[in-house]
Amino acid sequence: MSTVISLRDVSVIRDGKEILGPLIWDVGAGERWVILGPNGAGKSTLFHILATTIHPSKGEAEILGERLGKVDVFELRTRIGLVTNQLVEEIPYSEKVLDVVLTAAYAVVGRWNESYDLWDESRALALLTTLGVRSLGDRLFGTLSEGEKKRVLIARAMMPNPEVMLLDEPAAGLDLGGREDLLKRLDLLASDSTSPATLIVTHHIEEIPLGTTHALLLSHGKVVSVGPISTVLTDENLSLAYGLPITVHQEAGRFFAKAR
Repeated sequence: MSTVISLRDVSVIRDGKEILGPLIWDVGAGERWVILGPNGAGKSTLFHILATTIHPSKGEAEILGERLGKVDVFELRTRIGLVTNQLVEEIPYSEKVLDVVLTAAYAVVGRWNESYDLWDESRALALLTTLGVRSLGDRLFGTLSEGEKKRVLIARAMMPNPEVMLLDEPAAGLDLGGREDLLKRLDLLASDSTSPATLIVTHHIEEIPLGTTHALLLSHGKVVSVGPISTVLTDENLSLAYGLPITVHQEAGRFFAKAR
């Protein structure tokens, strides 16, 4: 199995304080990861490194075989599928849903003078179909519900056939129905052997899709536990990470937690 992410003694320092690391971590092709931890754990900082929007202060970070600091990140980003709440704000209100997906082929936001062929349009429509929003292709992105926007963004992230997918709090802001619908779509992607390696950042273990294989649990910028998900999401580890007694249980493959 090839390695799509490799971090070696990676640290991020801000105002003289180490807010993440040192971190040693590998992600293999085809693995499905969740990154968990309380507020201030370092999840967002790590996500920005993986998305190539910041560089580590120390250590070596390789994304898809390319070392940050020695690669054109604009070219590298075309190989990474990205779903973030910030991206929702960057997409023009009046952009057609189909164009939101199409423009990912050029890693741009907002259609301008790019050239797309029938294959591009067919792929975009197929992805919208997979995510259950093909009928919205001619709608304006700004008119969609939050759940619909999230599904469109996942289709967009898959458009360039990425080698790794990064999703930051994909269920944030959704009501119960929207969350469960989105998780079903993510379950299908996780179970598809042709899908790329996937990393999801979340605060809530009940938002972890079925098929997730591994977990990285952070607290105060440090690793509490890392490895196969069943060995990471334990009472002991979560209690240590969140600083209070927590009980974890599973129902139909989903994880749930409550304070004791």
